[in-house]
Amino acid sequence: MTVYRQTKGPADWRDLLADPLKQWRAGFSAMAAARSWEASFPPEVAASLGDSVELQIAIVEHKVRMPGIGYPSQCDVFALTRADGTDQAVAIEAKVNEPFGRTIGEWLGPSPSANKLERLGTICAWFGHSMPPLGLRYQLFHRTAAAIVEARRFHRPMAAMVVQSFSPGRMWFDDFATFSEWLTGLPLSDDHAETELPDGLRLRLAWAQGDSRYLEDIGT
Repeated sequence: MTVYRQTKGPADWRDLLADPLKQWRAGFSAMAAARSWEASFPPEVAASLGDSVELQIAIVEHKVRMPGIGYPSQCDVFALTRADGTDQAVAIEAKVNEPFGRTIGEWLGPSPSANKLERLGTICAWFGHSMPPLGLRYQLFHRTAAAIVEARRFHRPMAAMVVQSFSPGRMWFDDFATFSEWLTGLPLSDDHAETELPDGLRLRLAWAQGDSRYLEDIGT
């Protein structure tokens, strides 16, 4: 069981980071996300989820256990929402100019362990796919998997993984678009795509363009 603490402002997010000294800086995603969510339910995130969107709860730096052993997937924000009359479980990945980390090929390495193969194989099975192209970004896999795990746990008919990007130049959008098209089989339309997974769960992948004013250094 996990007991969650209510935040009172952006500074409360700092202690929940994996590396607060490194990550809590103006112009980077952790502080930008904290400031945007503490201001209100970010309108770009709401718009990426559908129409008539209601935020029910949002949890900061939410950890979700992945298949096999090893580190969980730590969502910058995890939210339960309702859009168009459908309950959703939403994993948020906040970005500025940071890349999506290692490719699948880099993460697996030349001699992948049985545990890595189990984790990746299980996630891909949830997606309805076999092994993916090695050039796709692993972070997008486990963050999407986190949304799926929590949609099942909270009995939500839809999972969503949203990249909330504060990059004015939309850095790394192509990596996201390539992953989305591989998973859904569809090109992005208005920066999102949907598919139905083998277990009947609906999955939405979306890119939400954040407000760059949250990148400003205000001494937080």
